[in-house]
Amino acid sequence: MQRQLLILDIDETLVYATETPLGRPPDFRVGPFVAYRRPHLHKFIEAVLGWFDVAVWSSSTADYAAIVTANIFSTSAAPKFVWARERCTRRFNPETWQEDWIKDLRKVKRHGYPLERILAIDDSPEKLQRHYGNHIRVMPFVGDPADCELESLLPFLDWIRSVENVRTVEKRKWRSFGRTNPM
Repeated sequence: MQRQLLILDIDETLVYATETPLGRPPDFRVGPFVAYRRPHLHKFIEAVLGWFDVAVWSSSTADYAAIVTANIFSTSAAPKFVWARERCTRRFNPETWQEDWIKDLRKVKRHGYPLERILAIDDSPEKLQRHYGNHIRVMPFVGDPADCELESLLPFLDWIRSVENVRTVEKRKWRSFGRTNPM
């Protein structure tokens, strides 16, 4: 059976980048920003690379996404692809008067991954509104060194990697995985 594709967002999902330091040394810099890796990121990346084909898709610029990805992944364990804003679909939201950058997973499907085998981890549900059944929402990371979201997600990901059609699984309650049946 083909491995599932796990697409990871960058900002507020894997790292927090800000122009104002948080009172502790940053993990790395990206242009004018200081960046902080989400706690347990190394353990998380190591585990998911063993379980899934892993990719990165950000609504940031391509240069920014490349620098952050280089600071997260080792050169021997690079993601299958790194996509940025130019692969997103721009949509004007008349309620907020802002532009949303939509991640249309049909673009990934064209690269050989059926939608039933694609998971996307992102803190922003509006970016995956067209693919609700593929989205695993995490709480936004804003630099808290006590954050444990990625570590808490690992048991659910370990389980769901054996599911044939990920779109049939309720993902909103992934935090209670192990305490209740996620199906």
